[in-house]
Amino acid sequence: LYLCLQVPGFCTSLLLSQTPGQILAQTNNKTEITCHIKKDQSGVYWYRWNQERQLFQFLVFANPLGNSAYGTGVSREKFSVHGGSSQNSYNLQIRSLQASDNGTYYCTISQFAELVFGSGTRLSVVDVLPLPPKPTRAPPSKKPTRSITKSKPADKRDSCSPFVWAPLAACALILLLCLAAAGH
Repeated sequence: LYLCLQVPGFCTSLLLSQTPGQILAQTNNKTEITCHIKKDQSGVYWYRWNQERQLFQFLVFANPLGNSAYGTGVSREKFSVHGGSSQNSYNLQIRSLQASDNGTYYCTISQFAELVFGSGTRLSVVDVLPLPPKPTRAPPSKKPTRSITKSKPADKRDSCSPFVWAPLAACALILLLCLAAAGH
């Protein structure tokens, strides 16, 4: 579970996808996260991971019939789920956003008595949204000049160093161990 929460995409599956990946929203507004499910399910669970408090909280379960079950202390006025049935997507709507809503939201499904996680949506709530960057003028371009350059042989320093391969090999080893454990 720790790797699922710390490494984006580590516990995702082909059974579901979650959009968007990140949301920057203003205090007191509302937002929505969508979970697309590839095949019929008995319902979707929504969880929130709060990095600061190291808290993983169950928010709500919704099924295709429109029934919902909420976690302890979770407000029905704040969180609601829409969708399901034939369209195979569930939308989590969060109203009256506050800084306490910051975190990573996960949609999950139960598959063979295991929870399968979506990729997660990072929600950041701010009092004032940042202004878009000011456009800058590009310097006037000069006419291109023709030049003939010889290609130089590849430098040995251009190849990947052990600082690149070592973490990649370690990640591949961890993935193989996880697959072996899941297969067992």
